[in-house]
Amino acid sequence: MSIPNDKVVSVAAAILGSKRDKAMLGGLGARDSLRLEAGLCLYGNDIDEKTTPIEASLAWLIGKRRRAAADFPGAQVILAQLKQKPGRRRVGFLSSGPPARAHTKIINTIGEQIGEVTSGCPSPSLKQNIAMGYVQSAYAKVGTEVMFDVRNKKVSAVVAKMPFVPHRYYVPK
Repeated sequence: MSIPNDKVVSVAAAILGSKRDKAMLGGLGARDSLRLEAGLCLYGNDIDEKTTPIEASLAWLIGKRRRAAADFPGAQVILAQLKQKPGRRRVGFLSSGPPARAHTKIINTIGEQIGEVTSGCPSPSLKQNIAMGYVQSAYAKVGTEVMFDVRNKKVSAVVAKMPFVPHRYYVPK
């Protein structure tokens, strides 16, 4: 939902005052766990100006017309990554033990660092820890076992399909 700044308070008051809905205010913690369960990126954490849409598993954002015209910033790099695959990929993880947070090292089964977590938290819906981060493309396959280095303790994790919880977005007909 996109609301002009000068209308936010009146829209929120109308939603909270509705007798049909039992709406409640939510904070940043709720936003973070909900968007992570949905596999959505947070700019500055999961994507930034140095991350391509292909690395971030967001290729669907580049339409066929744009791909054919190659008339957008970074087109040369992005179109090459579509053909040859990028060196790293954004993937989801399921884990147990302490939750992995941003900047947690992701290591393979022989102890080599292969990536870094960008977001992680306990999932209220799944009742287990979830995270997303970037790994070398060779480790991006669903089911790949990895470990997180959480405060110098090795925590088992597995690459998982995102979104963690299926989307139920409203799409007008």
